[in-house]
Order: sequence, then C-alpha cells, then structure tokens
Amino acid sequence: MNFSELFKLSGLMGRFSPDGKCLASCVQHRLVVRDASSLQLRQLYTCLDQIQYIEWSSDSLFILCAMYKRGVVQVWSLEQPDWHCKIDEGSAGLVASCWSPDGRHILNTTEFHLRITVWSLCTKSVSYIKYPKACQQGVAFTKDGRYMAVAERRDCKDFISIFVCNNWQLLRHFDTETQDLCGIEWAPNGCVLAAWDTCLEYKVLLYSLDGRLLSSYRAYEWPLGVKSIAWSPSSQFLAIGSFDEKVRILNHVTWKKITEFDHPATITSKKTIVYKEVEKSPTVETERPSFPPTRALASSLFSTQSKYDISQVPVSLQYVKPVADRANPKVGVGMLAFSADNCFLATKNDNIPNAVWIWDMRKLKLSVVLEQLCTIQCFQWDPCQPRLAVCTGSSRVYLWSPAGCVVVQVPGEGDFQIMSLSWHSSGDSLVLLSKDSFCVCYLEREEV
Repeated sequence: MNFSELFKLSGLMGRFSPDGKCLASCVQHRLVVRDASSLQLRQLYTCLDQIQYIEWSSDSLFILCAMYKRGVVQVWSLEQPDWHCKIDEGSAGLVASCWSPDGRHILNTTEFHLRITVWSLCTKSVSYIKYPKACQQGVAFTKDGRYMAVAERRDCKDFISIFVCNNWQLLRHFDTETQDLCGIEWAPNGCVLAAWDTCLEYKVLLYSLDGRLLSSYRAYEWPLGVKSIAWSPSSQFLAIGSFDEKVRILNHVTWKKITEFDHPATITSKKTIVYKEVEKSPTVETERPSFPPTRALASSLFSTQSKYDISQVPVSLQYVKPVADRANPKVGVGMLAFSADNCFLATKNDNIPNAVWIWDMRKLKLSVVLEQLCTIQCFQWDPCQPRLAVCTGSSRVYLWSPAGCVVVQVPGEGDFQIMSLSWHSSGDSLVLLSKDSFCVCYLEREEV
C-alpha cells in the first residue's frame, strides 16, 4: 500500500467523482478539485460562505456546494471554470440539496419542509413539490434515474408520490399504511419501493411502481421496531436491522422472512472466525541509534501498533448496556451493507460497538466477526470485489476479504483519526477522512 501526504479538510467532505477521475474536498469556503491519481490541483473555487455539503453530478461535470446557513447553493463546472451558478432560496431557507440523476436539475428542500424546489440548469425553469415529509430518508431515486419517490405528509396522514424524472410529472400518488413514515428506499432494479414506519411501530411496506401494496412485514408488535434497511445489489434480499439486535432477511419472491441473524455477546460456533485486534509494542532497531531520531524511527517509537489474532471460541465481545431513559438508545442493528457480489452482508450492532459481523449470504450463516479496540465509525465494501474497509477513529484502516484480514497503519506525524472512508469506483484506492485532514490510500495491483 502507498499513502499520499495529508491535505486539509473541513466537515468530512472528500468525494471521488463518479467517473473516478477527480477528488473534491472542502476547506472552509473553498472547494478544491484534484486529479484522483496524481492528486495534482485541477481547480480551486471560492464560495460565498462555509460549505456544508458537496455532491458531484452523475456525469462528473458539475459540483454542487450547499451553504445551508445562507440558504444558498453554488454550482461549479469542471469543463468551464468561468461558468458558475448560484441558487438563492431567500427567506424560505434551505435544509437539504441534491442532484437529480440526469445531473442537470437540483432539488432543494426548504426550511420546515414546506416544499422541494426543482431547478433546471438547462432551461432555468422551476418546479415545486409540496408537502415533503421531514423524515430519515424522504427522497429516493431509482438506480436507472427514471423515477423519483417522495414521502409526503398531508392532513396528518402519510403519502408517497412517484414522479417521472425527465419532466417531473406526477406518475402515482397513494397513501401508506403507516403511523409516521420514517424512510423509503428503491430496490436496485427499480421495481419495488420499501417504506418503513417509525421505530415505535414495526412495519415494512413494499410497493410496486404503480403504487400497489405488494406485501407488509411485521416481526413483532410492542417493542422498538426498524432501525436500518439495505437492499442486496441483485434486489433478491431485503435486510432489516431492528432494535431487538437482529437482522431479518426477506426474499423477493414471497416477501417473507427466510432467516434472521442474531448478534449475541458471546460467539460459540466453531465455524465462525473471530479476528481480535490486539496492540503490540513497536520493535525498533537499537544497534546504532541516531540523535535526533529519524522521522520513521520517531513515529515508530511513539505510535502503538496493532495486529489481528484469531480468537478461540467461545469469545465474549464487549457489550454496552443501553441507557433506557434517554432518547435514541444505542441498541440494535444500526449499520448494514451488502458486498457488490451479493455474497456477504456486513452489520454492526450498536450494543456491541467494537465489532463488525460478516454473514455469508450463500450459506445464510455468520462467517467472520472483527473485534476492534475502538468503536466502529464506518465500513464500506469495495465496489468491485468482496473486500471490506473499516475505520474506528484511529490512525489505522482495516481490510477484510475471504482470504484474510489486515491492519494498516497510516504513516505520518500527528494524530490522524480516520472517521470516515470511501472507495474509488475502480476499487484500487480509498480516501480516508479525519475531522481536519484527509489522505488517499493506494492499493498495490497484487493486492487488488
């Protein structure tokens, strides 16, 4: 592995472009665009205020910068650096902004979710969508970019509207059997829309493109319900993470549960491999010490290193008892992600914050548990092969594949705490983000 130098960053905003050619990052009110392979500076743009959100257009030709405090969005062109666009929502304010799939329309959600405004960069026309719901995930596009679903709230009832993206015409509008709709998510094939209710009511509803209710799933009644959901890339499985520390897998034929995955505090199965991260004292050659010490020697002297050991079952994982009298208790399955080949599912149970669970979807069994020293901040699958990258707020990145597991220390001075990471579309590099800096990790071809 090779690592770039550290670059300044604000707000964990570092994004590879969809075509993989560029890397955009923010430093306060400046947008910096670099070449993804050489990290040479390509463009530098100055915005009106501190940037709070950035997003690439689908064709990688434009970048959107949202400044929510000002109610302003600025758009920059990579092909024509002199061209620029400013969208001011004025007194209506701004709480969210995103691209449409065609990369030529911008959807802005105003304060108090009064409306969504659709701005066209080509015709300068404006469309309005009323009554969008303030919820966890209220807007969803199909993967092919043809349709958009919007969660709405009117007269104290939940609705979903489906729009055609090329002309923003309403295709279907229907009410949902929910008390307080929490989110919507299209299957990757664009045929089924999943909608789930508030955590106080366990209910997952599956709708067809024409608004027909295909199925309704409910695992239990009174305790807290759905916490997270994820579709498999093939659209064959819907994984539902719940507050009862279980993941339930629905199949795409009958929409019934085919299995459920539990997350116990003690691993007893001998068929499960448990990789435990352990700290090791650094080994330093002390035959001819130099003074002052070299940079490499100094960093190895003062940085603790770690490695993975394979634990013998039974293994007791670190379990955190949730505080029952506080809102949003840290309990249940809060993170879910399928590998690109549909073969594996990675999960995190918030009660056991230091562990990543990797399930084999071909055998429907727990395959691997990674037990880390620190709390899991983020994990993401390689877009090209079954390989998982994990970060824990330390200066190390962790990679798992069916071949094994590795800990990689990011070289350099200072305390580089990786809070988030993102794969390049080719799967041969990663951008590692801390609160005030980022670097790029390049994987060797043999590793790829």
